[in-house]
Amino acid sequence: MDTDSLPSEASTLQRDPITCHVLDQTTGRPAPQLDVRLTLRRPRVLTTPFRAVTTADGRISNWNKWDTQAGASLAEIFTTIGEEPVECCLTFETEAYFGKGNTFFPKVDITFFVEAKGGHYHVPLLLGPWSYTTYRGS
Repeated sequence: MDTDSLPSEASTLQRDPITCHVLDQTTGRPAPQLDVRLTLRRPRVLTTPFRAVTTADGRISNWNKWDTQAGASLAEIFTTIGEEPVECCLTFETEAYFGKGNTFFPKVDITFFVEAKGGHYHVPLLLGPWSYTTYRGS
C-alpha cells in the first residue's frame, strides 16, 4: 500500500487531546500503518478503547471509537473528566508491524496520566525490534 498518498489526518480534523508519533529506529523514518489502541483506565474505565493506525508520517492525531455505537468522542470525554487525573494507556501492536518473531516486544504499552480538563498530550515512541523509548512531547 502506498501510504505516502494518504491524506494527512491533521489537514481534515482538529487533533484530539492525546496524539502520538512513532519513528522506526531501523529505518530512521516514520512508522506507517502501525495499529494503536488508547484506553482510559482510571479513576474508572471511562469508555471502550479508541483505535487508530499511524499515517504515512507515523502520526495519530485523531482516534476512532473501538465500538462505533458506544460512547462519546475523546474530545468530549476530556471536557467532562473532572478534577482527578486520568490514567491512560497506549498499546502499540509492534509484532504486527515488524512481523511475527522479528521483535522482542509483541506489544508496547505506555501508561501515563493526563491532568483534568485541558492540555494536549503528545506521546512519541522511538521504536526498534529490540528496544524502545518514549517521552512526553509537545
